[in-house]
Parts: sequence; structure tokens; C-alpha cells
Amino acid sequence: MVSEKVVIKNPSGLHLRPAGILCKEAIKYKSSIHFHFHNTTANAKSVLSVLGACIKSGNELEFVCEGEDEEEALAAIVKIVRDGLGE
Repeated sequence: MVSEKVVIKNPSGLHLRPAGILCKEAIKYKSSIHFHFHNTTANAKSVLSVLGACIKSGNELEFVCEGEDEEEALAAIVKIVRDGLGE
């Protein structure tokens, strides 16, 4: 299991488009990919789960990956979030 914290930079937070980009990246990996925000845990492979977490700009998320390609998955997810999720 590997984890890393990252801050959401998107001005509108994780609305539908960036949530879709996050999920599209996450499903490329066999590892389970979740993130923790306050008392919430969301599945990064599920758009509904990501949207349900109500992530706003400036929120810090801790991504947790567990599985055979966990390090690759974490590096890719953190990079795409830091790059602004297409915005």
C-alpha cells in the first residue's frame, strides 16, 4: 500500500469533467485506488463516488493505492491531479 497527499488546484473543484478524467486514469490500473478527504473515503474509479465527496478547490486529498501496480498508479494519479485534471 502506498499513499500521497495532493491539493486540488482546479478552480471549480472536482466537478463532472475533471472527475471523469480522474476516473479514466484510475481504471487503467489493476490496483485499488481510493482517496480520503475528512471522514470520507471515495473510490477513484467511480465517477459517482468522486462527485459524492464534494471536493472543492484547495482541498487536500490523500490518495491510497494497493495492488500489483500500486506505485505506478499513485504516480500517475498524483501527476494528473497536480497538472489540473485537464483544466
